[in-house]
Amino acid sequence: MVELFSMAYAEGAAAAPAAPTGPGMIGQLVMLGGFVVIFWLLIWRPQSKRTKAHKNLLANLSKGDEVVTSGGIVGKVTHVTDDFLTLQVANNIELNFQKASVASSLPKGTIKAIK
Repeated sequence: MVELFSMAYAEGAAAAPAAPTGPGMIGQLVMLGGFVVIFWLLIWRPQSKRTKAHKNLLANLSKGDEVVTSGGIVGKVTHVTDDFLTLQVANNIELNFQKASVASSLPKGTIKAIK
């Protein structure tokens, strides 16, 4: 009789469905690597290119350049120091700005075309 019960338990255990298994260790590493590559391509790399281009713009500013600030003010550079610059925004009106506030450089003659 003891044998009968042990056989019944053994049959029940073998007949139970197997638990679903997730992806293996290699599959998880491939997924993680894929996310890192996507993050690098879509976020890190373009932002680093924009930062480098902005640093080059600020380093190459000189007297006579026409620029737009991040606030939308258009002017001609009249004086440049390490951290600040002076923009002539109208006749006899000059404003001081931090260099970092310069958003972009304009082609020569743009200010005359706007007025």
